[in-house]
Amino acid sequence: MTATIRILLCDDHAVVRAGLLALLGGEPDIEVVGEAGSGEEAVALAARLAPDVVLMDLQLGPGIDGVEATRRIATADGASHVLVLTTYDTDADITRAIEAGATGYLLKAERPEELFAAIRAAAQGRTTLSAPVASRVMARMRSPRPTLTERELDILGQLSQGLGNRDIARALFISEATVKTHLGRIYEKLGVDTRSGAVAVAKEQRLLP
Repeated sequence: MTATIRILLCDDHAVVRAGLLALLGGEPDIEVVGEAGSGEEAVALAARLAPDVVLMDLQLGPGIDGVEATRRIATADGASHVLVLTTYDTDADITRAIEAGATGYLLKAERPEELFAAIRAAAQGRTTLSAPVASRVMARMRSPRPTLTERELDILGQLSQGLGNRDIARALFISEATVKTHLGRIYEKLGVDTRSGAVAVAKEQRLLP
C-alpha cells in the first residue's frame, strides 16, 4: 500500500487554496492536512502538523513572505519539504527560494499532472523545477556574474541608497565626471541603461550586500 503524502497549502488567496484542495482531493495518495493564508501561519502549522510537503506561494501579503517562511520551515527540526508554487519566475525569486531551502520550484501555469509528480518527488526529497525555471537556472550558471572594480562597487552601493551623481562624488571624494564615467562602465557590464536597472540587476546578481 502506498503511503499517503500529507500536504500543507500556503497561499494568501482563499480561492487558490480551494482550487488546489479540489485538485489534490482526486489523488488517492495525497492528503491536504492544513491550509495557511500567511507565512507565519504556515510556519506554525508546519511545526504542529509536520506535513511531508508544504506547497508555498512566494507573495503572501502582510507579514513574512514565502521565502522567509520556507527558510523557517526548512531549518526546523524534522523539517518538511517545501515545494514553491508561484507565478513568479525571476532569477531573484528563484535564487532566494532555493537558497532558503526549497526542494522544488513550480509555476502555477503547469499542468495538474506536473504538480502531482512534483509533490511526489518533493516528498522523497527530490528536486523538481518547472521547465522555464530550469532554463533560467542553467542560463545563469553558464553566464558568469559581471566583474566590477572596487570603485564601481562603491558607486553601485551609493546608487542603491538613492544618491545622485553630485552626492556620490562628495561621498567618495571624486569628481562628478569620474562618477559618470564609472556609471557608464557599470551600465555596460550589467547590460542596463538606467540607475534603477543597475541596482535591480546588482541585487539579482548579489553584487550588493
